[in-house]
Amino acid sequence: MKLFVSEGNPHCLKVLAALEVAGVHCDVHHVPHEERVVPFLSRPALPALLLTSGLHLFSPNAICRYLFEVSGQDCSELSNRWLEWEATDLQPALQQSLHMAVLQGKGSEVSKVLQGSLNYMEQSLSKGNTPYLTGDAVSVADVVLWAALYPVLSDSSLALGEHASVKAWFDRGAVMHGCQSAAQKVLQGKGLQGMKSFMQRQPALQSSPRGDVQPCNGNPAEAEESEPAVSVEEMEAAALTWSEGLSSSPVAADRAHPILPQDGKRNLLVTSALPYVNNVPHLGNIIGCVLSADAFSRYGRLRGWNMLYICGTDEYGTATENKAREEGLTPQQICDKYHAIHSSIYKWFQIDFDFFGRTTTEKQTAIAQNIFWKVHKHGFLVEDTVEQLRCENCKRFLADRFVEGICPHCSYPEARGDQCDKCGRLINAVELREPQCKVCRQTPVVRSSKHLFLDLPKLEAQLEQWLDKSTSTGDWTANAKQITRSWLRDGLKPRCITRDLRWGTPVPHPDFKEKVFYVWFDAPIGYLSITANYTDQWEKWWKNPSQVELYNFMAKDNVPFHSVVFPCSLLGAQDNYTLVNHLIATEYLNYEDTKFSKSRGVGVFGDMAMDTGIPSDVWRFYLLYVRPEGQDSAFSWADMALKNNSELLNNLGNFINRAGMFVTKFFEGSVPVMELQQEDKKLLAVVGWELQQYIQLMDKVKIRDALRHILNISRHGNQYIQVNEPWKKIKGGDTERQRAGTVTGVSVNIACLLSVMLLPYMPTVSQTIRDQLNAPQSCVDTVLQGTGAFVCCLSAGHRIGTVSPLFQKLEADQIEDLKKRFGGQQMTAQSAGSAPPAASAPPAAAAEVASVNGGDPEKAKQLTQAVTEQGEKVRALKAQKAEKAVITAEVSKLLDLKKQLAVAEGKSAEPAPQKGKKK
Repeated sequence: MKLFVSEGNPHCLKVLAALEVAGVHCDVHHVPHEERVVPFLSRPALPALLLTSGLHLFSPNAICRYLFEVSGQDCSELSNRWLEWEATDLQPALQQSLHMAVLQGKGSEVSKVLQGSLNYMEQSLSKGNTPYLTGDAVSVADVVLWAALYPVLSDSSLALGEHASVKAWFDRGAVMHGCQSAAQKVLQGKGLQGMKSFMQRQPALQSSPRGDVQPCNGNPAEAEESEPAVSVEEMEAAALTWSEGLSSSPVAADRAHPILPQDGKRNLLVTSALPYVNNVPHLGNIIGCVLSADAFSRYGRLRGWNMLYICGTDEYGTATENKAREEGLTPQQICDKYHAIHSSIYKWFQIDFDFFGRTTTEKQTAIAQNIFWKVHKHGFLVEDTVEQLRCENCKRFLADRFVEGICPHCSYPEARGDQCDKCGRLINAVELREPQCKVCRQTPVVRSSKHLFLDLPKLEAQLEQWLDKSTSTGDWTANAKQITRSWLRDGLKPRCITRDLRWGTPVPHPDFKEKVFYVWFDAPIGYLSITANYTDQWEKWWKNPSQVELYNFMAKDNVPFHSVVFPCSLLGAQDNYTLVNHLIATEYLNYEDTKFSKSRGVGVFGDMAMDTGIPSDVWRFYLLYVRPEGQDSAFSWADMALKNNSELLNNLGNFINRAGMFVTKFFEGSVPVMELQQEDKKLLAVVGWELQQYIQLMDKVKIRDALRHILNISRHGNQYIQVNEPWKKIKGGDTERQRAGTVTGVSVNIACLLSVMLLPYMPTVSQTIRDQLNAPQSCVDTVLQGTGAFVCCLSAGHRIGTVSPLFQKLEADQIEDLKKRFGGQQMTAQSAGSAPPAASAPPAAAAEVASVNGGDPEKAKQLTQAVTEQGEKVRALKAQKAEKAVITAEVSKLLDLKKQLAVAEGKSAEPAPQKGKKK
């Protein structure tokens, strides 16, 4: 990376301070103010960061955020809000202050200009009672705001007596070596006068700053951004680009399968974490994996990249065996059933896979066993004996999910064999108190079993060397870096890759022929086998690291297996495999104020979304709008209605519809002649800037943040129409009619641009807009090339099609009905009546147990279901932090139901005495 800065530029002070504090290595080049570092800008833009990919960042705050993320320091939502506040509220005030102090000699008046901003910071710092803006540790927000304020606050003429918290915060920053070092490099010890040369080159101030923007409330994506300042040169450059029109190059051909890497092109292999086949995906599953990857893949195709997007269902393992037992089917039948369900859901959500496969294939077995033997050959497997629970009644070792009991840490009565849902602690199944086999409810015994382990310690040095390169050159989300580091921090341990199961890829080693591969050794290999089922030339993608970039999309819980375990498997095979270059992990999406739960009827699952009457494009838009990029977010019916009605209907849809209707109504369906004035050129420049921001963010897989710039463009367009009032001017003289024509023509071209930018988010709406405008396919192939080009796609005389509204209002009563429908009430009503037959054990098994122990098998069925539902209810109340008395009452009901169940199963209703704790 190369960072270009200039002396006396206050924005350079920010990035140098961020560079020092973040501790990132970067070549720093000091250049004159007038140096044009960013080739596609018509005027100098410093500071600028040249990335190794050849892209430029030239927004100071974006550079600072990038430097912190590269160092692995996550930029929280609160930090982002402060950065936005600094750019939209503090900066105008600072620019005015610096102009007065440096060029007009009115330093004494600076305090008045900054009063509102400093008051707000004072309130936030004192209210939060923390030493820094976002908590107890320095964040990128502290560095940026400190550096922004340093030139004026370091001047002794500005007293901070009434802003004690701000003064204390500023003094903390002043003692940081990185901040002081940056200030010395930029201002050269000259204070405000060190900035005079820079300030003299700045354009005259146009307006007073606003003082009412607050960073700590609401979503940054919801805040309207101030219009970016553009110079006359930028306006003329935008007008020149506009006049060039559509590219004369041939229209891009449709995808021809099989897609293979091509010389001279950027070849991107995109995967989304393989969804488990044992259940229906909910909205959080969809946004965390397949929808995010789909939006990026669609965008990549618009950019002209050579993309292959593959996914499929993960079908082996304990979860599938469990589900098969619950539904009275074979594992293969369960896989066939749910693979079809997944496929239909993703098709409805318009997930545009190049291939959607599955892991229960012959190629999966062949490739997994091939990798196993190569890892074995190179000495990266070790044998060890593991103590496991074995059910003598079922004559099998019990995998984690086939056993439950009392948690050894918190005494929760329904802890699983791998983890306790209450305290969250990981558990070894043999540690459970009073364990039970979930199939027959008998007590298992401890037995030894020999297993194979991947020797991660032996691979650790290779892994770290690869990780250093991948995380520094690729786009890894901050949480992916942090989770990976936490695994490496204490040293890796051998990880078991075999299991005593029946449903899985067979282990080919003769000493382990009764075992299958553990799902987290086997499942990621599914990416390779699914590609192999797509094309026999799969190795051109998966054994071609010099030509292929691999993007993995997932939720954060899958990170360790993609950043540590799977790469170690491939490194151990020593077969030139393509390893992940860009690991994109989301946080979690919750449902309203709780978690999704199929059993409790809480939340929207993929098959249910199809029945709401809300188009899939609206679902896509909202899920991508609230995509949990930096922290957990929540699906909210009220917020979805608000975003649909305000952003889609009133903002985006209103602008596009008006633009098209003006052409139809006033100009007989033909785009009018456009004679650009300065106001129009300014709009072209502003829209061009928003387009460039969109491209920079999407290139970095900041899908949610990029959406903001689409909505900004339609806001600019609505304001442009409102100010110019073409519906009035069309009734005037020739000059006014010409003006109405120009405004209409420019607006309908902005609508055409928006149709292309929307394609990754709302593919059907995108196509509908282009159909209504009769837009040429070449517009799709032109506007997102390079750094973005806002050109005139619909020239004068172009005939548009029939224009109609794009969106419908979501009414309050409709939303309230949906909220009730998916809030769990239907399950409460069901449990109030007769309980349905239990799904947790086959009837034959329950009857067999009852006949041995003298219980009541029919009542046991009903009570098993009742225990399951009551357990879910208790967990929900605890998750919602309900009152202790309420939780206690429901826990008592649960324990009583369990006693009844024990009697019905012919067991003692009293729990076995617990062993005394060790002193």
